[in-house]
Amino acid sequence: MGHAGMAAAAVRYLRSAGAPTVAGPVEALPRPDLRAVGDDERAPVDQAEFRRVLGNFATGVTVVTAPAGEGEDRVGPAGFACQSFSSLSLDPPLVCFMVGRTSTTWPRIARAGVFCVNVLGAHQGEMCRGFAVSGADKFAGVVYDAAPVSGSPRLAGVAAWIDCTIHAVHTGGDHLIVVGRVNALGIGDGADDLAPLLFHKGRFL
Repeated sequence: MGHAGMAAAAVRYLRSAGAPTVAGPVEALPRPDLRAVGDDERAPVDQAEFRRVLGNFATGVTVVTAPAGEGEDRVGPAGFACQSFSSLSLDPPLVCFMVGRTSTTWPRIARAGVFCVNVLGAHQGEMCRGFAVSGADKFAGVVYDAAPVSGSPRLAGVAAWIDCTIHAVHTGGDHLIVVGRVNALGIGDGADDLAPLLFHKGRFL
């Protein structure tokens, strides 16, 4: 899909979602076969080199969660490990995260229309690995309660949590940029003395 097609898909998505603020479930974007570089073109940057260089930028690590949607009680809540999270705006309070367009978890979060960002502490590396595995029961053995507004899983022991409604979704190459409007937030118990979980050069610090 070219840039124009991606833009059109984003417009259709936002219209169907009732942008700028989503009050109910959001229909996930289709998963097109993206190709930014044609078969007869040379990629401007080698993907392995891109990963190697960008890996020098250390990030925090989060788990983005959403409640089970209608008819998904047997499957349970949704969640995935996400390092591409950022605060975005103070007025109105907005945050954003990036998710791959081929993610199998994103459609479930989109249908829920809400999510909670769980900011992980240094002791939660193993939990993060569990949420990074596709197809597994990610919540097995994980202690959590319900975030106060969305009901999304709020994981125990996190440094902070941010409870959001999906505000807008933008295309960004092979990823989607998901903007959330913050409804509630807080820090975890003992977070003042909790070191963050950091990701740098392909490993946790």
